[in-house]
Amino acid sequence: MNQRGYGGPLRYIQGPGVIADIGRYAASLGQSALVVVDSFLWDGLRGRIAGSLEAAGVEARFLRFGGESSDTEVERCIGEARAAAVVIGVGGGKALDTAKITASHIGARIVTVPTIASTDSPTSAIGVIYSPEGVYDCVVRCGRNPDVVLVDSAVIAAAPARFLVSGMGDALSTFFEARSNQDTRSRNYIGDGYAPTAAGLAIARACHDVLMRDGRAALAAARANRLTPAVETIIEANTLLSGLGFENCGVSAAHGIHDALTVLGPTHRFFHGEKVAFGTICLLVLENRPRAELEEVIDFCIDLGLPTTLADLGLAAVREDEMRAVGEAAMAPASVIHSVPVALDSRLVADAIWTASAIAEARGAERDPRRPT
Repeated sequence: MNQRGYGGPLRYIQGPGVIADIGRYAASLGQSALVVVDSFLWDGLRGRIAGSLEAAGVEARFLRFGGESSDTEVERCIGEARAAAVVIGVGGGKALDTAKITASHIGARIVTVPTIASTDSPTSAIGVIYSPEGVYDCVVRCGRNPDVVLVDSAVIAAAPARFLVSGMGDALSTFFEARSNQDTRSRNYIGDGYAPTAAGLAIARACHDVLMRDGRAALAAARANRLTPAVETIIEANTLLSGLGFENCGVSAAHGIHDALTVLGPTHRFFHGEKVAFGTICLLVLENRPRAELEEVIDFCIDLGLPTTLADLGLAAVREDEMRAVGEAAMAPASVIHSVPVALDSRLVADAIWTASAIAEARGAERDPRRPT
């Protein structure tokens, strides 16, 4: 495959206070907007956004997000859109995905305003659909990336540190999954799929380097809701670098195992990036990568408080038959797990998950003999 493809948002704006500019950016795209706002932000941000849009001459209709990016929620948003020229998503990844998919259905322009840096969804042309109960269903290709991604780092720094950490867990998979796709010569997510460009691969590598350099310092600041240069850089890594990296290079088993784990109820209380971090450890076991690389990832996760074992995901008592079901779910024909350069079956996936958990448990005990085993 000699054709290469690269894609990304038209504009990416990050910094403290930039949410005040939303009216100016939305007005350049259209004069009417549907604004989908996460429920927990409804009282805090709706007034600020409404004032900026009104001042810019944008007529806005606000809709409180229902909590799950399901087909039902998308249909509700489409019904409320009333031919809006712009759809603005404000909040976490599921609210943004719902806004992107809604905009795709009605042919509107799209603005994403992530208020947490917990996933790499804001920059991509991809949305994920879940069941109303939170079980992964499918990926939707929206046909275009957001026109504007507006990242107010002061808003993000005010959120609990767990969100930033979860974003680092999601971003942690970016380089390793890009490498999987490069090894298997898999297509990326641009249009109908192309070979990745050198630029896309370099961005995925840069994402990993930034995490290893600044991740721990960013967490120290985020715990006290401080906005430091390390936090700004990690917000960019979680949002822009990871978003461009996964879309232009592809994902593989870290996300495939995340998706499959959603069949087990106890995992639903964990964030996307937390499960992807554990999936990254599983990916490295599946691909039999060097021990030093595996330990670097495990140590990073332990230092940040990301899950490294089944027990960390509420699955200490998981049964063999339940893990077989996870392996079978991971092997669904449409699963992204098939991008790994290894012949897979459901038992191998389940065995890799068990083994990744055991290796991480042993590594944790080696680092801290007092840690329970």
